[in-house]
Amino acid sequence: MSERKYILEPYNGMNTRYPCPSCQQRDKTFSRYIDTETGKHISPNVGRCNRQNNCGYHYTPKQYFQDNNISFDTPQPKAYKLRPVTPQPKPVSFIPVEVFKDSLNPTSYQMNNFVKFLINLFGVGVASQLVSHYFIATSKHWNGATVFWQIDTQGKVRTGKIMLYSPTTGKRIKKPFNHINWVHKALKQPEFELRQCLFGQHLLIDKTKPIAIVESEKTAVIASVYLPRFIWVAVGSLTNLNAEKCSILKGRTVTLFPDLNGFEKWSSRAKELSHITIFTVSDLLERKATEAERKQGLDLADYLIRFNYKAFALPESEATEPPTSVQPLVDVKPFEQPEPVYYFSKPEQPKTVSWEQDITELENYFANIELPTHSVKLNGCSTITNCSSFIESHLATVKANNGKQTFLPYLNRIQELKQIISNNNK
Repeated sequence: MSERKYILEPYNGMNTRYPCPSCQQRDKTFSRYIDTETGKHISPNVGRCNRQNNCGYHYTPKQYFQDNNISFDTPQPKAYKLRPVTPQPKPVSFIPVEVFKDSLNPTSYQMNNFVKFLINLFGVGVASQLVSHYFIATSKHWNGATVFWQIDTQGKVRTGKIMLYSPTTGKRIKKPFNHINWVHKALKQPEFELRQCLFGQHLLIDKTKPIAIVESEKTAVIASVYLPRFIWVAVGSLTNLNAEKCSILKGRTVTLFPDLNGFEKWSSRAKELSHITIFTVSDLLERKATEAERKQGLDLADYLIRFNYKAFALPESEATEPPTSVQPLVDVKPFEQPEPVYYFSKPEQPKTVSWEQDITELENYFANIELPTHSVKLNGCSTITNCSSFIESHLATVKANNGKQTFLPYLNRIQELKQIISNNNK
């Protein structure tokens, strides 16, 4: 008898997933085998846990038959097979906007352990921008808990993952139990029809940047400071890189940054999902990791926080600038671009000064010179490889944000380039 007679039950909502008999996680991580002719489960413990690295439980039908002295080659009695009826898909459920707003109460961030860690790591200004950028929220489910909202590109809140972190190490609290829950479960909505999306998916309305995908929400938040040239999103776990979540990425430039021990899995998955877009899989951690780090299953954030973010990849000004696309906190609708929101101590706002004269002078200068065709070292942290593109993009930015002090570094960099070219032409 062919083993294909027995398959893992296809996913059709969380009612087709079960608690794992081995690791006993609160979440339903276990897929049971079914008989394709009868549609029935073979046994409650015959199946596979999707926590492959942390659990790895896989009890096959063949092993079950052998353990119970049942001949695998003997046809089992067939039950009457009803004609399958394709159920109508249920409408997707969303988190009420009032719940979402309440979680973003500015006074609650003083108790949010993950936000405290971000402040210690980056300072109040950058931490506040990250809170605004990703809608990092606070939950009363556990003291100090964080909510990572999953918001789609229409501004609808699909759900939120509740997690508890140490404010000093930034590690998740796993004792006396693993502190993970979901907002839709905490709200006790039994009819909730969950359709997850990427964490950070709301940022994909920006079509100008390539996309970087990591496993954990924490890693996406931290990496966005060190490598702001990407839009950083997270799938939530090693096994959650799937076609449904990635369908939004069609035609985009995407790089995968798997945790240690996840490279082979995601390389294989990248091939399976190549009909959506071309995925590049980073082997950075695989090349850098020690054997001890590999056993720990470290992720990209564990490496990045060893460095001072100000000198890691970009000049300080560029690394700390606010996000380009932020949704107003009071509306769930297509996103707009307000001023950055400061949740902790809002700095004194300087008076707006027009840069019109500076912009005109720069445009006239660059229009009347021959631009360098070679790379130009701007400063100790930056090298310009294409002067024409650099000038065009920076002038467009300062024109669109004329007088806003947050964007003053863009003006300063163009002026630095002008000075360097002028000195070289003397």
